[in-house]
Amino acid sequence: MAYTSVIPVHRLDNAIDYILDEKKCSRRENEESLEGEIDKALNKDKTEQDLFQSAIGCTVDSAFEDMCRIKEMWHKEKGVQGFHLVQSFAAGEVSPELAHQIGLEFADRLLGGNFQAVVSTHLNTKCVHNHIVWNSVSMKTGRKYRSNERTYVTGVRKISDELCVKHHLSVIRTEKSERVARPYAQWLAEQNGAPTWKTPIQQDLNAAVSASLTWKQFLRALEQKGYAFRFDRKYPTLILPGSGRTVRFKTLGKQYTPEAIQRRILYPKPPHRAGKEQPPANRFLLLLGETQPRRLSGLRALYFSYLYKMGALPRKPRYISYAVREDIRRLDQRIEQAEFIFQNKIEDLGQLTTLRQKTEDEIAVLIKQRQKLYRYEPGSQQIGLLTEQLKKLRHTAKLCRNIETHSIEMEQRLQAARIEEQQHKDKQAQEQKKKQSRNRENPKRR
Repeated sequence: MAYTSVIPVHRLDNAIDYILDEKKCSRRENEESLEGEIDKALNKDKTEQDLFQSAIGCTVDSAFEDMCRIKEMWHKEKGVQGFHLVQSFAAGEVSPELAHQIGLEFADRLLGGNFQAVVSTHLNTKCVHNHIVWNSVSMKTGRKYRSNERTYVTGVRKISDELCVKHHLSVIRTEKSERVARPYAQWLAEQNGAPTWKTPIQQDLNAAVSASLTWKQFLRALEQKGYAFRFDRKYPTLILPGSGRTVRFKTLGKQYTPEAIQRRILYPKPPHRAGKEQPPANRFLLLLGETQPRRLSGLRALYFSYLYKMGALPRKPRYISYAVREDIRRLDQRIEQAEFIFQNKIEDLGQLTTLRQKTEDEIAVLIKQRQKLYRYEPGSQQIGLLTEQLKKLRHTAKLCRNIETHSIEMEQRLQAARIEEQQHKDKQAQEQKKKQSRNRENPKRR
């Protein structure tokens, strides 16, 4: 069985560095067998075959530089820089050697020797999976690779399924198997119970079901949250509040079709302790002593307010706006960014920019040092140490860049949340006035 997804890449160097992480690709780093433990105890050296990394049309050590030279040669430096494919196999179904072989066969058939590529097999999760990054520009013709629904179905998915059959592996069959399967990241998140873009919608539907005795009450409860509906089509559709974006009921899962929801309303299941939802992680609160400091300003105040509005803190807001809560799929990312800001005592974007520039300068120096070692001392242990330092620094620089862009987006979401909350308050006030007016007109109702 293999799940595949293709992601356009705009930072080719970051993608290559990620998939060539030796901690993920090395059997020595991930082996848990008796042989592996004995080898560790004896400090036994592994062969190069234990590092599951390969390159096509370039070398592993200089893949990024080689791909850039092709882009320069054909004057195609702009736009999408490459593509990143993830091919994941079922746990225990395939060995690292076979997975890597399938990855190489896949890349050869998909790209036909026209595009440079790097293939790595990661062993750091329960499911062995391949990462393939290839250049967007053909080294033979200079034409760019086109990634769309058609190339995915007739190329990526078709070839992956054929290789699974060839090597006697199971093949995924879904109702959309002849079209486009779910992205691997979404599938994996759903398998692990992690939040996805569906989560806040499902939570709203679950709350409406719990508060309703009839189908009409259910629809009214959703309307109060800002949802609208379309039942005059083949597949009943929800219209999401704020954005106007539509989603089919059935897309949310088997429990969320109109028929399933009506059954849940008519035949509610009794509550049970085992089904209690765990609150989102709040590990960054340890930095604050589990309480909000007296004064917060700048970026720290922004992230604290944002996580509070998401409902990620022990103290919950009275009204959780959809504008912020729909970002729950990025909760772990937001928490990591918050931790980074508090740990480094960053108050504003100026301090963040200074830190990023300093980090990028350090990266440039280390790259030059490593290049000299590659040329004059290719076997030096210092290369590995420099690579580890570069990974940490690149992660820091990436965090800084993400915070710079995401903070603007978060401010916009908070502004939309404030508007949404005010509209909610106004609506409640109007309903209260109407109720009071009715009570005055008809005292017997009291």
